[in-house]
Amino acid sequence: MISIIVPVLNEEKGIISLLEYLEQSASDSRQLEILIVDGGSTDRTPVLIEEYRISTNSFKAVTLLHSEKGRSKQMHHGAQHAQGSILYFLHADSYPPVKFDQLIIDAVNGNQKAGCFRMKFDNPNWWLFLMGWFTRFSWKVSRGGDQSQFICNKMYTKIGGYDTSLPIYEDYDLINKLYAINCYTVLPQVLTTSSRRYKDVGIFKLQWYYLNIYYRKWRGDSIQQLHQYYLKYCD
Repeated sequence: MISIIVPVLNEEKGIISLLEYLEQSASDSRQLEILIVDGGSTDRTPVLIEEYRISTNSFKAVTLLHSEKGRSKQMHHGAQHAQGSILYFLHADSYPPVKFDQLIIDAVNGNQKAGCFRMKFDNPNWWLFLMGWFTRFSWKVSRGGDQSQFICNKMYTKIGGYDTSLPIYEDYDLINKLYAINCYTVLPQVLTTSSRRYKDVGIFKLQWYYLNIYYRKWRGDSIQQLHQYYLKYCD
């Protein structure tokens, strides 16, 4: 079984579309469980999920969990409740390729214990296209949470999972652990993710802020300083 873990916070506009997509695009939805981990939404996200879960024509293996706010805390909380032998961490605005479940299972059966898909944005802008294009390479700098992450449950436990003390860089921390033991693969199929944050902030402005965060991390800023910068300019 694959346990899909989706952290959410005020995602009422898109969460049902994602759930419907996952059900329709899976090769066999019976081998999935979906754990939606809410971090304290103040909109109708939890209500919509519960309505979807109990509706007569919906995919039944949907569970709504609650945790403290913060992606690392939410995703780790989901992992602790997961029953699947494979964990699949997915952002609420990212849509994996058709038959994603079988693609992941095939990878794991081929001894690829962790990895991600290539990525593209839902925006034809040339810069966003270029950033998506670079995700085909195995370079660690090309990785990110928007690409989603699959990992065997035992491997997740072995490396310590997400560091719940991190308010930012939680995906990079997990990826670093996996790269350190040469346990990461990039599947050739493409996931589509939202460019909504780039639309809200501005494509080049947001990219500049992200580069600034990388620079500040390199010069030794604390994780708290990086988080404050992120909240001020990127969130």
